[in-house]
Amino acid sequence: MISLARSDGHYDGVSKVLELLRDEISSKLAEARNILVKPNFVSVRHPLSATHVDAVKAVLDFIYSHNSKARVIIGEGPAMGSFSDGLRNYGYLDLKRKYNVEFIDLNHSDYVYFDVYDSKLSKSIRVRVSKVVLDSDFRISVCRPKTHDTVVVTLTIKNLVMGAVQGRDKPKVHAGYGAINMSIAELYTKMPLSLAVIDGYVGMQGDGPVGGREIDSRFAVAGVNAVEVDALTAWLMGFSPLDVGYLYLLWKWGYGEINVDRMRIVGGKPEDLRRIFEPHRNFIRQLNWKKDLSV
Repeated sequence: MISLARSDGHYDGVSKVLELLRDEISSKLAEARNILVKPNFVSVRHPLSATHVDAVKAVLDFIYSHNSKARVIIGEGPAMGSFSDGLRNYGYLDLKRKYNVEFIDLNHSDYVYFDVYDSKLSKSIRVRVSKVVLDSDFRISVCRPKTHDTVVVTLTIKNLVMGAVQGRDKPKVHAGYGAINMSIAELYTKMPLSLAVIDGYVGMQGDGPVGGREIDSRFAVAGVNAVEVDALTAWLMGFSPLDVGYLYLLWKWGYGEINVDRMRIVGGKPEDLRRIFEPHRNFIRQLNWKKDLSV
């Protein structure tokens, strides 16, 4: 089940879609002992590229309404800038005044090695992946919908996976259109999300994931199946989920549905909340993942 709602604010929209999921997720959330909340700080100096702190507040309020004993971590590994700067610049430090949360820089935590794909689609590239992500028993990814310069859109799955890959290893994953989609999809199977949350009150269109323009999108999406959440969000943004390589692969591997007509959606109607995002300028080139993977 995927929940969808019109959003009148970062906190408002996220709260609405989480409440629609309460019956489905309550027991698992109440049993969790190590909860990771993963916002997006791809850049620590461009607020539109990051997860708004009010969206995270809505997630934390939902967590603590079910579970007051779990260890709750807010973890991220920025691609540009330091985690501490992101916390300060985006107002996250104030969260400690109300919530018993820990901040962990995923770029500088313990790690394990995984092999990812090179331009010839051989698994010859070794990257470090944060153990904080792997060891969490309840993973939540919360981010805004954004266009992307390599994989069409960046949503909850890519937010989790690329944040888990540490520091200087992140560029290694960008080994070609086919390779990056294969690597994201395969890494995701090692760290599946328990809850995927899209704060689409304001999105980024055009030349995302950092240099794009604001779009007043005003929707929120959430669900326990991140493949379906991201596929619905891609559709709401005006894209075909079949054009997003990592979603296509995860669908083919049986991790979730990407055909919106086959999803069980509660709350709003997708056709009423669709908002067409301008794609990245090299959108057509990004579709070369299909050629690379013989799709």
